[in-house]
Amino acid sequence: MELPKHLARYCVEQDYSRYTPVDQAAWRHIMRQLKSYLSVHAHPSYLDGLRKTGIETDQIPSIAVMNERLQAFGWQAVPVSGFIPPAAFMELQSLGVLPIASDMRTVEHMHYTPAPDIVHEAAGHAPILVDPAFAAYLKAYASVARKAIISKHDMDQYEAIRVLSDLKEDPSSTAEQVKSAEENLSAVSHSISELSEAALLGRMNWWTAEYGLIGDLNNPKIFGAGLLSSIGEARSCLNPSVKKIPLTIDCIKYAYDITEQQPQLFVVPEFSRLGEVLEELAAQMAFRVGGTSSLEKARRAETVNTVELNTGIQISGRLKSYETHNGEPAYLSFEGPTQLAMSGYEIHGQGTEQHTHGFGSPVGDFELRRGGEPISIEDAVGFNVSLHFTSGVLVEGRLRQVLRNRERKVALMSFATAQVTRGSKLLFDPSWGEYDMTVGTTVTSVYGGPADREAYGETEDFTRKLVPRRTYSAETLALHTLYRDVRKAGAQTDLDALYGKSKADDWLIRCEILEQAERFEKIPLIARIRNDLAVLAQTDKTVAGHIDDALRTLHLK
Repeated sequence: MELPKHLARYCVEQDYSRYTPVDQAAWRHIMRQLKSYLSVHAHPSYLDGLRKTGIETDQIPSIAVMNERLQAFGWQAVPVSGFIPPAAFMELQSLGVLPIASDMRTVEHMHYTPAPDIVHEAAGHAPILVDPAFAAYLKAYASVARKAIISKHDMDQYEAIRVLSDLKEDPSSTAEQVKSAEENLSAVSHSISELSEAALLGRMNWWTAEYGLIGDLNNPKIFGAGLLSSIGEARSCLNPSVKKIPLTIDCIKYAYDITEQQPQLFVVPEFSRLGEVLEELAAQMAFRVGGTSSLEKARRAETVNTVELNTGIQISGRLKSYETHNGEPAYLSFEGPTQLAMSGYEIHGQGTEQHTHGFGSPVGDFELRRGGEPISIEDAVGFNVSLHFTSGVLVEGRLRQVLRNRERKVALMSFATAQVTRGSKLLFDPSWGEYDMTVGTTVTSVYGGPADREAYGETEDFTRKLVPRRTYSAETLALHTLYRDVRKAGAQTDLDALYGKSKADDWLIRCEILEQAERFEKIPLIARIRNDLAVLAQTDKTVAGHIDDALRTLHLK
């Protein structure tokens, strides 16, 4: 599948050469722990899914290989750089494309990282896609989520999360930078007084695709990618101290903190139930409901959204205000660049260059008159006419042309000059230029983003930012060499000499050397390393669990 340009811009080259020997060792350690534990506690499709999607234990996967494997299940995979905007992520998933952050988490964040990485995206999301029911849900969810209205506050929070995550994964970041970013995220989060549709959809995604459990309430299995990619959370989530709740639409009432383990999780009896809950939520959203309540959501969001009328014409921009008549929309006012479209495609000459500073149009029934007498639209083109709306809106001007929809109903009327009023209120003055008026009696749908993203241009919710490339000191590059030499060790390699180059606090390289010592039966060295690791585990509790895990998978516990 060739992606649209506005989505293809997020794709990057995986550049496999960027993965260091330390990255590969970290991947091996994580995957060994995950496979060992999740073979028992994950959804039955997990292990089979790893194999079928091209995810191996011993090396970071090739996303190109994953892409080939996923096509057998109606999906594709593309590499991206860290966080991409939620709207872009959802549009890709709705097309059956899994965006995979190609970066690898650092050893310091082995158990969990707030930033998207290849462990989470590949080993977390991909395996369960081999289950048809779950794959269908994920596409359906993405199709609904891409219609959600996202607010300016959502975008501020997304940016704060992205900055904090990037800083935490960057070894060169200072404690002061991280603290400042944490304080900023906290301030932004606390400033949000109401939840947008996108925020509610985000909660549902968190409690299902990211942190979902399935099966019996008293003995559930794991299927959420956040749990499948974090051995620490995978273990703790099944603890009785974590409350298990049957999944209903009420899950959207529960907030979550990405920096903390969750106090409760939701259990779905089977994947088909996910679609039922999703449909309940979708039925309440503006893209389904329409009308003034949906317009109000768009107005309060302060972002680019699309209003669709019953004739099919679509108006995309920031809705500044709207007027009503008997509780129904009567006049819409947009500010800033605005686009008019039909069936998701911008109408020729009706893009943001034509409507740079905004757009306004009445909604509702009207009577068309010429010289005070009713006239048909066919007979009105080229003449001065007046449109009398039941709401009190009056449009007077020279009708230049009309545009009809597929059903041959008029959807757009363009005036060479026009004046628009409602009582004593002036809505459009002839001195402002040509006047384009959308035609429709009702607002049938309101949804997030422009109707034609590619033609509209970049919006706040679709900005592209790349994770900075890591730079390494000479000391770190020497460490990479040591990891590589250990991994390539043969029977004649002097493992004692390599061990002598390792630092006492580098538990991972010492476990790597221990594995090779076991392989070649270097008994004295095995004893020495195990003793040193035991001392390290006693003196540094932050790595004790990692050491214990490594020894267990080496069958030395």
